[in-house]
Amino acid sequence: QVQLVESGGGLVQAGGSLRLSCAASGRTISTYTVGWFRQAPGKEREFVAAINWSGTNTYYADSVKGRFTISRDNTKNTVYLQMNSLKPEDTAVYYCAADLRTPVNFRGFYWGQGTQVTVSS
Repeated sequence: QVQLVESGGGLVQAGGSLRLSCAASGRTISTYTVGWFRQAPGKEREFVAAINWSGTNTYYADSVKGRFTISRDNTKNTVYLQMNSLKPEDTAVYYCAADLRTPVNFRGFYWGQGTQVTVSS
């Protein structure tokens, strides 16, 4: 069983930056693909980014490509999402997830509880 806990969310102005962290416990996530989804009010959950177990393969949604960067530190059992040039439309609850698929096929099996990101205009 893998437990995932997100942190780093908050309120930021448009154009600003935040870094989300996803810390795993229960077992190592070093063999898992880990990624992020987000859900805005009244909208369906959408994929944001994923990274494979070694950090050598990443995949991003078109809406965040060039602005967000996903990375991982397996020694800390943690995955990060650096979010730059934030826009009001990035406002959502961000969820960390893990599974054994490749990043392009990532769907999430283990899930965190989410962290709120709010971008003001």
